[in-house]
Amino acid sequence: MRAAVIDVPGTVRVGEVPDPTPTPDQIVVKVEACGICGTDLHIADGEFPPSPYPLVPGHEFAGEVVEVGPGVATGVAVGDRVAVDPSLFCGYCTPCRAGHGNLCANWGATGDTVNGAFAEFVAVPADTAYTLAETTSYADGALVEPLSCAVHGVRTLGVEVGERILVVGTGTMGLLIIQLLTRAGARVYAVDRNAARLPMAERHGAVATATSIEELDTAPFDAAVDVTGAPPAIEGAFDALRRGGRLQIFGVAADTARISLSPFRIYNDEIRIVGSMAVLHSFGAALNLIESGLIDTTGLVSHTLPLSSFPSALEMVRAGTGLKVQVSPTLLDQGQTTGS
Repeated sequence: MRAAVIDVPGTVRVGEVPDPTPTPDQIVVKVEACGICGTDLHIADGEFPPSPYPLVPGHEFAGEVVEVGPGVATGVAVGDRVAVDPSLFCGYCTPCRAGHGNLCANWGATGDTVNGAFAEFVAVPADTAYTLAETTSYADGALVEPLSCAVHGVRTLGVEVGERILVVGTGTMGLLIIQLLTRAGARVYAVDRNAARLPMAERHGAVATATSIEELDTAPFDAAVDVTGAPPAIEGAFDALRRGGRLQIFGVAADTARISLSPFRIYNDEIRIVGSMAVLHSFGAALNLIESGLIDTTGLVSHTLPLSSFPSALEMVRAGTGLKVQVSPTLLDQGQTTGS
């Protein structure tokens, strides 16, 4: 089969690799749509330590079940349309037994630590597959994973009705977070250096937008969520908090990145800083939000490219072109669609 392969950091190709063979508890999914995430950029650049090489990336995906392992219990069958939670938790370490599988001591994820879905086919544990309604497109199915990360993030942050919350970064993840925060009763203010993205932030619920925090002129905020992973943005969000405020670092930074914050202010103003790592008991909720129409996915997928264009698609994301860029291995090379 064809797949996108990162042989070593900085080297990306599309070529032939062996077809996946399911273990007894796995299924094989024919990939119809797979989104590119900021984590994929870090993997391509060698900045995501859990990733081994060579690796087929891709963890935001949906497709059709084409093979079921002999040990899989009833509940999933050939022909089912599914979205897949990429999480691979061991289940026996201390964090797992405490209900925090996303902090698993042996953490893994499809597309991050084992071969993923920028490929024609991918093998995954059967219990990570969630059946899609017939009315749910594969493009929306591939948005369930990023939304599930946003659901976990908003749960971790905690939101009170009427709070003023700053969101830094209005790409796909930022727009999903804005929708969730708005539906939780917060007043959301959004910042992005790319002014072309700000109208979408307003459409999805932001009460004010700007290209810098200073332009908003509405600080201090009760809480701030950084979706960029960029140290200057994180530091700016910290500075914009009120006393007793909360800062969530949601965006993925390089493992070598560092930020400079005032420890005195953290102490004196009781600033709480919290991270949000991937997915935790939130995939089903995210699927329900999409299929119920409570989350608007219109326009979130700005580009869909064939698998052969994966290197170009990766560079589009790096350049901040559009919003969510998805790859469809079933899309013919000469066919390219924009929007969804």
